[in-house]
Amino acid sequence: MKYKEINKKTKDELLKDISKYKKDLFNFRFQKTNSQLTSSAKINQTKKNIARTNTALKGKQ
Repeated sequence: MKYKEINKKTKDELLKDISKYKKDLFNFRFQKTNSQLTSSAKINQTKKNIARTNTALKGKQ
């Protein structure tokens, strides 16, 4: 997700997105240990999305 799209969201939406991304990251790590993850790039993309969302959330405070 791009920063412009993230920046348009409200605080509540950003907080929901962060929790969703953290759950996804948790699941991706389990899939990686069980060799079920098809693309390891998903982990890095999820981490970057969490960082972008946190940055937008701090900008709104």
